[in-house]
Amino acid sequence: MGLKRAWVSPFTPSPGEMFCCAALLMMTLQGPEHWPAFVEIKDLLTLVPPLVGLKGNLEMTLASRLSTAANTGQIDDPQEQYRVISSNLALIQVQATVVGLLAAMAALLLGAVSRGELDFATVKLLCASSVSTAFLAAFVLGVLMVCIVIGARKLGVNPDNIATPIAASLGDLVTLSILAFISNFFYKHKDNQFLTPLVCIGFMALTPVWVLIAKQNPPVMKILKFGWFPIILAMLISSFGGLILNKTISKEQYKGMAIFTPIICGVGGNLVAIQTSRISTFLHMWSTPGVLPLWMKKIWPNPCSTFCTSEINSMSARVLIFLVIPGHLIFFYVIYLVEGHSVPNSKIFVAFYLLAGLIQVTILLYLAEVMARLMWHQALDPDNHCIPYLTGLGDLLGTGLLALCFLISWLLQSEAELDRISGSASGPS
Repeated sequence: MGLKRAWVSPFTPSPGEMFCCAALLMMTLQGPEHWPAFVEIKDLLTLVPPLVGLKGNLEMTLASRLSTAANTGQIDDPQEQYRVISSNLALIQVQATVVGLLAAMAALLLGAVSRGELDFATVKLLCASSVSTAFLAAFVLGVLMVCIVIGARKLGVNPDNIATPIAASLGDLVTLSILAFISNFFYKHKDNQFLTPLVCIGFMALTPVWVLIAKQNPPVMKILKFGWFPIILAMLISSFGGLILNKTISKEQYKGMAIFTPIICGVGGNLVAIQTSRISTFLHMWSTPGVLPLWMKKIWPNPCSTFCTSEINSMSARVLIFLVIPGHLIFFYVIYLVEGHSVPNSKIFVAFYLLAGLIQVTILLYLAEVMARLMWHQALDPDNHCIPYLTGLGDLLGTGLLALCFLISWLLQSEAELDRISGSASGPS
């Protein structure tokens, strides 16, 4: 296709990830005078991974679909370009509204099961905050993705290498910022009995309008009818990651986990979305749905063939893996400079943290190859059916492995401290 293979690393200038850390740190650690909603309503923390994960369910899926459309020449005609873009934007507004409401319900259910109680005021605040955040973030990021893909196409640059990383990086910043301000606003006006229900009803009432716009594009309408399962399941998977964060954040041995959670989840989702988008574009250009290329016939490839061959997708996977450790080290150094007292800085923790990031990304990249082949073999578009699952799984894997890192580091340090104390006590008096 004559496209320039411009490479935008998911770690290079990615201010979204940096600001995301600061945003989550402010919201969860700096006390009631800053973000009282997050201090008083712990279920809001459970919302963080599924709402941040919407960038994988919606925005990165949109970026991947538009990148594939651009690379295959589907949006070169101005009239067709308008139809594809408007219908895709309408689609993600419907999905964001519904999934935002379901994410709030999942957070409430998980919170009620763990605590054994459910407060109606919390129900209203969580539903309004989640739906508003999902809707506004989807609109802002959707418009941005459209501009980036069109601009990249005009410049002759492959949008796969630009749109998806930016969607992942800025998705965290935009979503968390909106969630923080929206939830804090609703918390300040919690005495108004009608505000939050009216907000939810207003956003839901717009849904038929978006459906009518989406109808002008049959492929998009097909996604609207049959594409709910991947994004809902991915949201549920991410919610369990949110439950882990909710249960660990207030405990001493997990101090600083709130700062690293968006980093490890964002990096994992970013990398696997890039790889999935590239595999999807490759399949669209060299094959037809339902028929795998000869060199990709095996649904479950040998891990060595995924990472160690000269095939283009294998080379891409190697590059992404090689970026994990230096990228996380850069983030760790920046976080330590900004919030040194809030994060563990022992060599043991750093080693386990880097290992967790490497394990997470390796698993995700292998699953991306498997799922892309499986979906294509079933005549399903990997852009729509792989990225949501993989980013949701990335959130759960990242949060779980990170919690394990903090726990192991704390246990080893506690054991070393006990040995030091016992050694001092048994010494000469």
